[in-house]
Amino acid sequence: MATDMFLPGSSMIPATLVELSVSCRKLIDADVFSKSDPMCVLFTQDPGSKKWTEFGRTEIIWNNLNPDFVKKFIIHYFFEECQKLKFEIYDVDCKSANLDKHDFLGKLECTLAEIMIANRYVKRLHGPKRDSGVIIVNAEELSSCKEEATMQFCAHQLDKKDFFGKSDPFLTFYRCNEDGSYTVVHRTEVIKRTLNPTWRPFTISIRLLCNGDYDRPIKVECYDWDADGGHDLIGVFLTSLKELSRGRDISNVYECINPKKKEKKKNYKNSGIVDLLSFSVDKVYTFLDYIRGGTQIHCTFAIDFTASNGNPTSPSSLHYISPYNLNPYATSLHAVGNIIQDYDSDKLFPALGFGARLPPTGIVSHEFPLSGTIENPYCEGIQGVIDAYHHTLHSVQLYGPTNFAPCINYVARCASLHQDGNDYFILLILTDGIITDMPQTMEAVVNASKLPMSIIIIGIGDADFEAMEILDGDEVRVSSRGRYAERDIVQFVPMRNFTFSNQGDNSLTIQARLAKEVLEEIPDQFLSYMKKHSIKPKPPLMRQPTISSITSLPASEQ
Repeated sequence: MATDMFLPGSSMIPATLVELSVSCRKLIDADVFSKSDPMCVLFTQDPGSKKWTEFGRTEIIWNNLNPDFVKKFIIHYFFEECQKLKFEIYDVDCKSANLDKHDFLGKLECTLAEIMIANRYVKRLHGPKRDSGVIIVNAEELSSCKEEATMQFCAHQLDKKDFFGKSDPFLTFYRCNEDGSYTVVHRTEVIKRTLNPTWRPFTISIRLLCNGDYDRPIKVECYDWDADGGHDLIGVFLTSLKELSRGRDISNVYECINPKKKEKKKNYKNSGIVDLLSFSVDKVYTFLDYIRGGTQIHCTFAIDFTASNGNPTSPSSLHYISPYNLNPYATSLHAVGNIIQDYDSDKLFPALGFGARLPPTGIVSHEFPLSGTIENPYCEGIQGVIDAYHHTLHSVQLYGPTNFAPCINYVARCASLHQDGNDYFILLILTDGIITDMPQTMEAVVNASKLPMSIIIIGIGDADFEAMEILDGDEVRVSSRGRYAERDIVQFVPMRNFTFSNQGDNSLTIQARLAKEVLEEIPDQFLSYMKKHSIKPKPPLMRQPTISSITSLPASEQ
């Protein structure tokens, strides 16, 4: 009988590391008797205060108007955040670290997402002159190894450690660090009452196991599990990924050695044998691999127009349009939309409403386009979505009930037509109420879980959102009529967690925190669909620069 006593060890990097390489062409010549001596400085922006902070500087390249900087900028990439960057180019005139002491040649402001999507990002610099040159930023995802290993072990004739029984063995795997120390990276499950266990196969990233070094030692310890945590060492052996990659072979039959017993007993041989049963290595694809291969992210917005939001003309309404502040709905649209739009090339977003009576007939609809045109539900950019939302507030009557299924099925119909990995769909539902079509919504979620689709629900106001937690499915997978969702595709976030802050956050800070929470599960949900359907990313697209004026560059730089 196998029992899960441990979760695999984890030391995951909190985000993808990317390396930015910078080059410039046709910079301004700011020196009189020689060419400029350029240096690039990178700044990052705090999303709340909008304050720019210096991130790093390249080396100085002397007498060069077309520099290729050797020093790279290594930065964490987060899908769920709008990461604004600013590149400034200076002609270095002295040894001072104060940038004011040097000549400013030009700058570029952009988002990290724009760079990642383009692969080779080419833009004109904004500087003292109309033609201040061009900056070229190349991005590369940093990873020691984009591979994972799947392996399975068994053991024979392990030492008996329990006084009244046999042993309850498990294996612990350690990565060797550069200083010779070892770090736990994985533990198998415990198998009770046996001296001849066969553990389940497990998968681990090669970066985690040995940092991509196939020759680096891997230490494996076999223990007898004890309930009080005082596990008894049965034995230990060393191997490497190079050895393991040979698969089931005589070289992968290991004697489990207990150092203390070996020291005490002259005739000691081993404390059991551990065999490798199977081994394979597969490439791991990341969210960025797909995005840079051309996969488009499409977002549809669905807004709650039920009467429980309150009369839009009243300041107490969740839909009240104030001349001073954004209401909770517009805040959510801004927060999420400003990040999502970087991943959609045409910036056209379907925007739907539900729970309102529509003119001129007064019919109640739970799936109507904010554009007013069924044939064309698209809004141009996030501001277009917000403008359509404001216009709709003045033209419909807030009514009810709160039905989600129609909007979920609307996006699911679109996603069902694009299942080849080139497109992924996100439905953002903004609501203040309790779901009134819960059975239909759960069935819609189960059906949508088979499609390239995620659902985000932002709860507005102080309603009882218990049903949303059920849809979120973090604890128990959503089911309907005996069928369970194939994947976890729903993320629920109550906005009140962000608006009632003791930190005195301003509107922009709230938006940034909300967007991070709302979007952080999307990459994993995205990858779960691609892996489930064995869809591999296409080679990175080399999109052409969109600035038509960049025609004077050398052919090699266009």
